[in-house]
Amino acid sequence: LRQVLVVGEIVDAPPLPCGGAGQWVVTPSEGVRRGTRRILEMLESLLALGGLVLLRDSVEWEGRSLLKALIKKSALCGEQVHILGCEVSEEEFREGFDSNINSRLVYHDLFRDPLNWSETGETLPGGPLEALRALCRRTDPGPVTIALDSLSWLLLHLPCTTLCQTLHTLSHQDSCHGDSSPGEQVHVLGLLHEELHGPGPLGVLSSLAQTEVTLSGAMGQASAHILYRRPQQRLTHQTQWFSILPDFSLELQGGPPLEPQPYPDPRVPSMDPTTHLTFNLRLSKKEREAKDSLTLPFQFSSEKQQALLCPGLGQATSHIFYEPDAYDDLDQEDPDDDLDV
Repeated sequence: LRQVLVVGEIVDAPPLPCGGAGQWVVTPSEGVRRGTRRILEMLESLLALGGLVLLRDSVEWEGRSLLKALIKKSALCGEQVHILGCEVSEEEFREGFDSNINSRLVYHDLFRDPLNWSETGETLPGGPLEALRALCRRTDPGPVTIALDSLSWLLLHLPCTTLCQTLHTLSHQDSCHGDSSPGEQVHVLGLLHEELHGPGPLGVLSSLAQTEVTLSGAMGQASAHILYRRPQQRLTHQTQWFSILPDFSLELQGGPPLEPQPYPDPRVPSMDPTTHLTFNLRLSKKEREAKDSLTLPFQFSSEKQQALLCPGLGQATSHIFYEPDAYDDLDQEDPDDDLDV
């Protein structure tokens, strides 16, 4: 028997039908293949529904790296990728992509001169709103990905209602054509810094998104809580732990280990929770005897029991029993005797 080298392990295998003696066959292990498949499934699931993919990051967990990972995935799939850059320069945004990816990116620069103050003619005419509307009027066939970096910058320069209407038009371009196929979906990737906005804009943008990704983490590991809104289906949730490599590839992780919960030591006496109370919750023996001997007002007396259980002959079947209470104030005089007619 010859040995087949598998990444991470060596197993015995029967001789191959071809090849000389002493050859080593190198194949990826099942764990590596499964991990690669999970990474592709995560990226594909974020782009599967089309429409608006909302990436919500914070100060602790930035989302531009995940945005660039999705852009790389779309470019490798052969899609047209349009980027509306607002917060960083084009050189900084393209950094980390290889030449093959950068050649497929169409960059619309709003970072250098968003309001055309320099009048050099290099800025986009009409500002950010006209740039968005130009993307809505595109006529290029095939699937397309539109990345907005970022929605927070656009919210600070455009009215919220105008931006939401434009986003709705952008993300529903594929539904405007009756002969569009699923392969011609429009993906709108929007990066949103959620700490900069109130609950109103956050709620409206969340309702527009088909896929919503909230970035967080624990113990130095990043996590993505993914919310899918599929048509005519219930909302589905998924949490993925991952890290992003320098080439904007994803590496899935198993999440941080759970912190062990301390077990109580049986040798240490438990503290009485009633120790420092200003009132007593326990009864003494004398107080318990007085409580047990107390006759409650809703209990039957012996006279009532005998009258109900052993009625006499000719006795009426109904009686009214009244037992005066210690606090009853009975007046023998009739206060209403002057009303008798």
